[in-house]
Amino acid sequence: MNTGTNEMNSTLKVSKRDGEQEPLDLDKIHKVVTWAAEGLDRVSVSEVELRAHLQFFDGIQTSEIHETLIKAAADLISEEAPDYQYLAARLNIFHLRKKAYGRFEPPALYAHVKRMVEEERYDKHLMEDYSREEIEAMDAFIDHTRDMNFSYAAVKQLEGKYLVQNRVTGKVYESAQFLYVLIAACLFASYDKERRLDYIKRFYDAVSLFKLSLPTPIMAGVRTPTRQFSSCVLIEAGDSLDSINATSAAIVKYVSQRAGIGINGGRIRALGSPIRGGEAFHTGCIPFYKHFQTAVKSCSQGGVRGGAATLFYPMWHYEVENLLVLKNNRGVEENRVRHLDYGVQLNKLMYERMIKNGNITLFSPSDVPGLYDAFFEDQERFEQLYLKYEADETIRKKVMKAVDLFSMMMQERASTGRIYIQNVDHCNTHSPFNPKKAPVRQSNLCLEIALPTKPLKDINDPEGEIALCTLAAFNLGKIDDLDELEELSDLIVRALDSLLSYQDYPVLAAQQASLSRRTLGVGVINYAYYLAKNGVKYSDGSANGITHRTFEAIQYWLLRASNKLAVEQGACEAFNDTTYAQGILPIDSYKKDVDKFCEEPLHYDWETLRKDITEKGLRNSTLTALMPSETSSQISNATNGIEPPRGYISVKQSKDGILKQVVPEYRELRSNYELLWQIPSNQGYLQLVGIMQKFVDQAISANTNYDPSRFPNNKVPMQQLLKDLLTAYRNGVKTLYYHNTRDGMEDPQKDVQQEDDDCAGGACKI
Repeated sequence: MNTGTNEMNSTLKVSKRDGEQEPLDLDKIHKVVTWAAEGLDRVSVSEVELRAHLQFFDGIQTSEIHETLIKAAADLISEEAPDYQYLAARLNIFHLRKKAYGRFEPPALYAHVKRMVEEERYDKHLMEDYSREEIEAMDAFIDHTRDMNFSYAAVKQLEGKYLVQNRVTGKVYESAQFLYVLIAACLFASYDKERRLDYIKRFYDAVSLFKLSLPTPIMAGVRTPTRQFSSCVLIEAGDSLDSINATSAAIVKYVSQRAGIGINGGRIRALGSPIRGGEAFHTGCIPFYKHFQTAVKSCSQGGVRGGAATLFYPMWHYEVENLLVLKNNRGVEENRVRHLDYGVQLNKLMYERMIKNGNITLFSPSDVPGLYDAFFEDQERFEQLYLKYEADETIRKKVMKAVDLFSMMMQERASTGRIYIQNVDHCNTHSPFNPKKAPVRQSNLCLEIALPTKPLKDINDPEGEIALCTLAAFNLGKIDDLDELEELSDLIVRALDSLLSYQDYPVLAAQQASLSRRTLGVGVINYAYYLAKNGVKYSDGSANGITHRTFEAIQYWLLRASNKLAVEQGACEAFNDTTYAQGILPIDSYKKDVDKFCEEPLHYDWETLRKDITEKGLRNSTLTALMPSETSSQISNATNGIEPPRGYISVKQSKDGILKQVVPEYRELRSNYELLWQIPSNQGYLQLVGIMQKFVDQAISANTNYDPSRFPNNKVPMQQLLKDLLTAYRNGVKTLYYHNTRDGMEDPQKDVQQEDDDCAGGACKI
C-alpha cells in the first residue's frame, strides 16, 4: 500500500459509519486485512493492499475503503490461490457486522431480538413464545466464529438475499448466526419447553455447520413477519374463465411471497373450439398463457428474486405445434409467450408411436371426454380412449408423424434450453400417491415436485387444490457416514413439518391441501464433491453403487423419521390417498430397467418399515425431491444439487456482480472431479439419475448436456437427442430440466454462467 508521508496521513480524515470523522489510520486498515488472512494458505496481505489501489482523500468513507479491499481480495481468487475466497469473505463479514451493529462483536441475542421485534422486522411471536432465559440459553450456544467458514460467494448471497435488511437503503440488521438460530427457534416454537431448546441447538448446529441446507424462502423469511416459506407452488387451471382468473389471482399471491410457480394449462381448449353452445369460437391457449405470464411477472418478490413459472401441457394437445415454439426468438409478440418456461407432458403411448414410426393424433381436451384425466390417472384407460377417439371421424383432430413432433419438441428444447419434459406415467405409477385418488398432473418450475392438484373454480374454492412443497437438502459433502442421516432426517422432517403449521396460507385451496398432505421435499447438494471425495465418476458406472446406497439411506431414514413423527403427532389427514397406505414403497414401483446397470442390493430393513408405515402411517405424504439448489448451495460452499461443476472455479453473474467460488478441496481432489464438459455423453449421468429416482418419491431436476464439438460438423444429431430422451424414460426418470449446450467460448476450467434463481431453492433453488 502506498502510504505517502506521515504529514499527509496526519492531515487526512475519514468519515466513519456514524458520521463521525477521525484521522486516517493506515495501520488500522493493515491490521484488518492481516486478521482476515490469518491461517489461510497462499494469500498475501500486501497483494490485497496493492490491488486495492486505494486513493485517499479527505473525508473518505471507511465503508468505501472496506468495500475496495473486499473487491481486491475477491479479484485475486484463483486456482493457484483459492483461499482468497475466505479472505474476501472475512473482510465482508467484518463489513456486514459493522453495518448491522456498528461494531464487529454481535450484541446479546435477547437485546437484538427485542429491538428487531419492536421495529417489526422479526416475528413478534419470538418474544411471546420464548422467555428471556430461553433466548439467553440460545445465545450461549451460538458460535459466531462459524461466520469465518463462509466463502466469498456465500457471504454475497447472504447479503443479497437472506439477511434481514432494508432493500431500499441497503441497511443490514443481522448476521448469519442469528439468522440460523432464530430460524430454529421459529420452527421448534410449538415443541414443549422440556425438549425444544435441545432441538433448537441440534438444528442450529446442523445448518450452521452446513450439514443441512435451507432454501431461499426459509432463509429469507423465517423469523420475519412474512409467513410463507414453501419453495414450490403448483396451480392447475380449469377450462373456464372463472378458473383461469382464479389461477391468475393465486399466481400473484404466491409470486409476491417468493415461491416458484408451476402452472398446468393443459385443460384449456384449443383455438377454434366452440364456446357457449357454438355462439363463438374459443381464442385458444395463447391469450391465456399471456395472462398467466403477466401475473407471474407482476411482482419482484421483495427484491429477493424475480417471479418465474413453468407451464405444462400434453404433447397431444391440438395446439401443440404453436405451443412448442412459444419461447423461441422467431415470430412476433402476438404468437410468442417468451417469459414463461414450458413442460411438455408425455407417456408410454407417445414414445411407442415414435419408436414404431407411427402417428400422434392431436385433440382439444374439450372434444375428447375423459381423455385428459385418464392421461394421468390410468394409462390403460387412456390408451383405450385415445384409440377410440382416433377412430371417431366426428371429432376434430390433427395427425402428425410422431418422429416429426418429437423432433420439433427436441429442437425447441435444444435451441431455448428450457422446454422441459414430464413423463406423466412415471409420475403416477412410481408415485407416493394413488393415481385413482390423487393423480399427479404437473410438476413445478424446476421439475422436481410431483404433487396432486385440482383446478380452482374461484379464488376461495374449498374443493380446489393448490400443491405446496417445502424443501431442504442434505449436504453430502459434510456427511462422513450414512448413519448420520438418521439424526439429520429426524431434524429436518420435524423442522419442515412444523413449518407447515407455522406458516400462513394466502389461498384456502393451498392451506387445505398442505395441512392434509403435509408434503416435504428433501434433496441433496454437493453430490459432485461427494463423488470426488469417494474417488468415483459420473460417466463410467463407478458411482452407481455408492449412489444406490446413499439414496437408499436417505429415503429410508426420512420415511422412518416421518413414521416416528406420525406415532407422536398422528399421520397426515390424507395418508389414505398415498400408495404408502397400501404398503407400496418406492422400492416396489421403480422402473426395473435400473437393475440392468446397478445390481446393488438393499441394505436396510424395508419390511419392518413397511409394516410400521401401514400400521402407524406417515406424517408426510412425500419426503424427497432433488432440486437444483443453485443459490442455497453457495451458502454451504458446495457444488449445486446433483450436477457436475463446469469448472474448478465457478464464475457466476448475479445481481450482486461476479462471484467466484472454488470447488471443495480443490487442491486435494482436483484430479478426482469430473467436469461437465469432460463427460463424454449423458449415458452415465442418466443411469445415476435413474438410480436416484428408484428411491426419490417425487422427481429430480435432471439436465442433459451437449458439447457440439464431439459430433460431426459441430452439430448434435437429432438422433442423439431422441436417444437420450428414450434412455431417461427407460431409466424411470420422471422429468428433465435444462438442456445445456456448450458454446465453445468457455474457459474449460471455469464455469461462467448467469445465476439461475428461478427456484427457491432453489427456487426451488434451495
